[in-house]
Amino acid sequence: MDATTTPKGAGGRKGGSKKKAVARSVKAGLQFPVGRIARYLKKGRYAQRVGSGAPIYLAAVLEYLAAEVLELAGNAARDNKKTRIIPRHLLLAVRNDEELGKLLAGVTIASGGVLPNINPVLLPKKSTASEEKASTPKAKKSPKKA
Repeated sequence: MDATTTPKGAGGRKGGSKKKAVARSVKAGLQFPVGRIARYLKKGRYAQRVGSGAPIYLAAVLEYLAAEVLELAGNAARDNKKTRIIPRHLLLAVRNDEELGKLLAGVTIASGGVLPNINPVLLPKKSTASEEKASTPKAKKSPKKA
């Protein structure tokens, strides 16, 4: 057999067809880019060496957090009868969730506003019992003299 026609393998070997490259994100079943995260980890010099599983794990964690925030923000948008998520919906989603609020405690979201909150001291007192007592004696007073 001729060496040029035998399908050996890809790479630097003679002959054969090259296999199609499969991205690591596809292999891991993720939407976030594993290769780009690996490049950033290496370029950032966070450590001398970066393992092969580190960027996959980090991409999975980031994807989960993004999905969680987007789901809650979508619910906030639906509550406000909107179809588009705006920064206000992101803020409401993050601040109303206990764990995300703790994670993003020091984060300011531009154009997010603040959570609606009225201090209970400022609200009018609910004294229904005293109002009823005050209204009944007025009715028991003697009628006007004609």
